[in-house]
Amino acid sequence: MAAAAKQIQLLARQLFKLSVVDGVVSPDRVAGVLQYIEKSAPAHSVLALKAYRRLIATELAKSEALVEHAGAVTAPALGAIATSMTQKYGRPITTATRANPKLLAGLRVRVGDDVYESSVSSQLATLSVSV
Repeated sequence: MAAAAKQIQLLARQLFKLSVVDGVVSPDRVAGVLQYIEKSAPAHSVLALKAYRRLIATELAKSEALVEHAGAVTAPALGAIATSMTQKYGRPITTATRANPKLLAGLRVRVGDDVYESSVSSQLATLSVSV
């Protein structure tokens, strides 16, 4: 089964490479990959599609700043976050918002695996750990 797992990962990576154009996931290429999988039905296609989906989701997350907030966030603040993250990462970053009342006040911004947090709850957690 180890050989099959390697083949599945290899296929997923190859499909992923076909889906990215100039460092950006291309919806047209993804549609083409899915059509190919549907028509050719390679061995272990469901497992390969799951691995492919993970790779695509990870890549898409690198281009989006998820802004979690406890209160309202203004459009200019979101624009400033997008501009700042675009400069930091050297690629276009869009913003998406999600309310998170557990933050109490402040923001948590996630871009891919990176998390930037300036919230009351994180400051309180830091205080409770250091006491």
